[in-house]
Amino acid sequence: MIDISKLSQQYSVRVLSPNDVDEILAICKSNNLFYKYTNANPTKENITEDMNITPPNVNICDKYYVGFYQEDHLVAILDLIDGWPDEKIAYIGFFMMNLDFQGKNIGSTIIKDIISYLKQIGKTKVRLAIDKGNPQSYHFWRKNGFKVIYEKDLDGWTKMVAELAL
Repeated sequence: MIDISKLSQQYSVRVLSPNDVDEILAICKSNNLFYKYTNANPTKENITEDMNITPPNVNICDKYYVGFYQEDHLVAILDLIDGWPDEKIAYIGFFMMNLDFQGKNIGSTIIKDIISYLKQIGKTKVRLAIDKGNPQSYHFWRKNGFKVIYEKDLDGWTKMVAELAL
């Protein structure tokens, strides 16, 4: 089990709920570049669905859809799956920064804190998927130590599965 309060040393972290959908949607809609390279569509319905969807054979109690806050400002959104695709791996299903906080190394700091905590609790790898062709996402994850291990086509969209060994 993940203790979300330990995911960041600088920001308060809390589970996001349907009450937060408008704020999440505003952040998603401001990140136009991300949605240029994916078939995902930021709507209230899609965000609410994302809060509750898990990979096959993963219990909802192993999913952490959380927000990182500085006072009342939502700085970043994280969808983290504990133990997928196996118990020693954590999977980042979604990570998005508030546009007001981008370009200040805050996202990398948050990711470093997450990785440090996951290593402390015995995870050996962190995985995620990057939309092929998205230069911003690719650069961010590569800068944070992730390496593409394979590509997968999903309904005409190519995802690059990346991994960081802890």
